[in-house]
Amino acid sequence: MVTTGAVLTTGALTAAPAQAVTTPSIVAAGGFAMNNANGATLYTKAADTRRSTGSTTKIMTAKVVLAQPNLNLDAKVTIQKAYSDYVVANNASQAHLIVGDKVTVRQLLYGLMLPSGCDAAYALADKFGSGTTRAARVKSFIGKMNSAATSLGLRNTHFDSFDGIGNGSNYSTPRDLTKIASSAMKNSTFRTIVKTKSYTAKTITKSGTVRTMAPWTNTNTLLSSYSGAIGVKTGSGPEAKYCLVFAATRNGKTVIGTVLASSSINQRAADATKLLNYGFARLG
Repeated sequence: MVTTGAVLTTGALTAAPAQAVTTPSIVAAGGFAMNNANGATLYTKAADTRRSTGSTTKIMTAKVVLAQPNLNLDAKVTIQKAYSDYVVANNASQAHLIVGDKVTVRQLLYGLMLPSGCDAAYALADKFGSGTTRAARVKSFIGKMNSAATSLGLRNTHFDSFDGIGNGSNYSTPRDLTKIASSAMKNSTFRTIVKTKSYTAKTITKSGTVRTMAPWTNTNTLLSSYSGAIGVKTGSGPEAKYCLVFAATRNGKTVIGTVLASSSINQRAADATKLLNYGFARLG
């Protein structure tokens, strides 16, 4: 009897986790996670509340660039003083691009997504916007970002900058950002970039020599700390606080999501980890 009881008890303990998965509590003000295969919601916390997004904005910047017709990733862009002045004036995160260097579009995308370079974002907006002046081209590019949001059916997203350093009207939600990232992840170049931990660009200087840049390190710590992590992008700022759009694949299943306005770099990673674990537990 004692032996049988022990076996029954052990069986009950083993079965318990499958019966109920406890919904996690996160520090972030907003959160969302979904099954990337079908868009089914796995977790929500203020998922449709508009918030400042910081550099998670750059997911859309990259998406717009990669959607350009006849895109040549090896086309070269000359780095202008305006890009350098911009990051200095805004004390912004940067890829430390050198004025006068010729940098490929592909390299600019790595500079955009790994070290979160606002100089790279400016260069891409200037390159892929339309107009006779830099200001017009930037405005045109931001227009493309908003058009892309509209085409995804997003009603709680608006961009007024190419990098998240907004002018008071740059916002999205955990749900919308997750949908933007899920759409971007359909592009193989985007997927390759956002899962890269470190990248070293070789640019061409004014004199035609090759410059080996200091390695760009991905600001997404989940790539090293979470098994199966495949992206996507960090963000931070005085208003945005600490944000992370995240994705991971395990056993052929991908969970993708967003946390906005967490309390620190470590906490946003901890929040995302909780949502990933919860998502995979729900998917079974």
